[in-house]
This record gives sequence, structure tokens and C-alpha cells, in this order.
Amino acid sequence: MSVTIEDIARSAANWSIEVTPAGATKIDSFADSLAEGTTVNVTFLPGSDPLDTIAISKRLADEGMNAVPHIAARSLQDSAQLDDLLKRMTAEANVREVLVIGGGVDKPVGEFDSTMQVLNTGLIQKYGITTIGVSGHPEGSPDISDEQLAVAIEQKNEFARKEGISLYMETQFCFDANAVLAWEKSIRQAGSQLPIRIGIPGPATIKTLFRFAQISGIGPSMRFIAKQARNVAKLMTVQSPHELLAGLSAGMAADKDCLLQHFHYYPFGGFAKTAAYAHAVEQGNIKLLPKGGFEVAAE
Repeated sequence: MSVTIEDIARSAANWSIEVTPAGATKIDSFADSLAEGTTVNVTFLPGSDPLDTIAISKRLADEGMNAVPHIAARSLQDSAQLDDLLKRMTAEANVREVLVIGGGVDKPVGEFDSTMQVLNTGLIQKYGITTIGVSGHPEGSPDISDEQLAVAIEQKNEFARKEGISLYMETQFCFDANAVLAWEKSIRQAGSQLPIRIGIPGPATIKTLFRFAQISGIGPSMRFIAKQARNVAKLMTVQSPHELLAGLSAGMAADKDCLLQHFHYYPFGGFAKTAAYAHAVEQGNIKLLPKGGFEVAAE
């Protein structure tokens, strides 16, 4: 499929970006890298303190950003803790959007073991949050079978219809545009109507990748590395996601019903660099390459 600079810029608009609480300590000012109103997800990693997630969300809100804290079901103790966290998120950080995930631990620390259990408490709606993200898995999941993933998508669509909630899917970082587009088409044909934010590995060198692993809390987890071995191996070869972005943009432009709506960048330790890259692509400040993909044009 052919793609134009205009197609890529249109697809790349309204992007979002991820930050870990540990990584945020290395950032003096989010406003130096981001336009006001930019959506920034704040992780809640296994073994971390959810209050750190709230503290960074408050920093982002104070700097004019749309902070989207993660809520990891399997890392929550109980409904009382969930209620307290949501109360603090909305009161202290003006949170109006959250991302609810299962969370990467084998054994739940408390009463929740799935995203749907958290959604069905009704606590998110109680605090006036009307936009909720849930996880999507274009390349499958090491923790959940394809059949279970299909059922989960059906349940989430039904929840969105029943509750009148703006629900979307957000994915882990991906590499193969054709695989992503095939997955999107398959779940759409199965009845899903949820918009999708596709995870994009931000431009990073091997050095910044390892630095990210060290400061994020992911690096020490051999379980994560083992389960993500294929993706990590691919990530080691990625200097720029330009071919992925061009391929996704071509698919989005060719299919008006495509559910892919936004790009969500994982900066892997290079937050400012990734933000600058995402902004350049959004502005169409790029040059198409003869063999596919593009490069960011010199300013």
C-alpha cells in the first residue's frame, strides 16, 4: 500500500506517550518536551507504590498535561484500596481518564485478577471518570489464550455499551504493521467497536534501551524478559519506528472503518527524544524514502 506524508501526519495526530514514576524523576519539566494537553500515561509496575503513580500524575496535571494513571488489577489489595486510589487520583491530580490492565504478576496480591473485575466494581464511574483504556494484544499474550482474549474483548465492548463509557484499547509496543492491521480487522469483524491506540517503540539506541530497563523496574524482572523475549529481541534492532508508522498509516488511510485511531509511544528512556520525534511526524516534517518508511527532515 502506498502512503503519503499527509496520511502519516493525519494518523500521527493526537499521540500519547508513556512514563514510569522512576523515569519521571529524570525529567525536570514535561512542558519542555510536550504541548499543553498531551496525554501521558503513568505506569503502575509490579511491586511499585501506586502513590508514586499518583504523584507523577499530579506533576503532569500541574504542567497542563492529561495524566492517565495505570490501574493494575493484580497489584491491588481490595476494593477499599481501589476506592482510595481513585479518590486521590481525581482529587489530587484532576484525573479524568485511566488505563486499567491486568498487570504482569502470576499471583494476584489481593482480590482482583482481571481488568473486568475492576471495571465491574463501578468505582471508576463513581469518581466521574468517563474515559477508560484497557489492554489490547495484537500479537497475543503469554498469559492469556487467544480464546480468552476474544472473550475479554466481547466483555469490554458489552461493558462500554451498558455503562455508556468511552472505552478504548491500548496495546503493548508492536513491530509488524501487517500483523497489527490483520488483528484489527479480525476483532472488528468479530464485533469489536472499541477505538485502538497502537503502542509504538520510540526511537532508541541500545544504550538508551538498557538505561530504560535499569531505571524502569522492568530490567530486573527476568520473568518479563523471558515472556517478552521476541519483542525485546526485535526492539534491540529498532533505531526508528518509521516503517511501522508508515505501514500503519497506509492501512488506516485505505480503510475508513479501521479502528486504529492514535499512536502511543513507549520512549524507552529517551522521553524528550521520543516526544520530539512524535511531534515532527505529527507535523509532517518528514521525508519519504524510496524503499519505504521515512526519515525526519532536518530543521
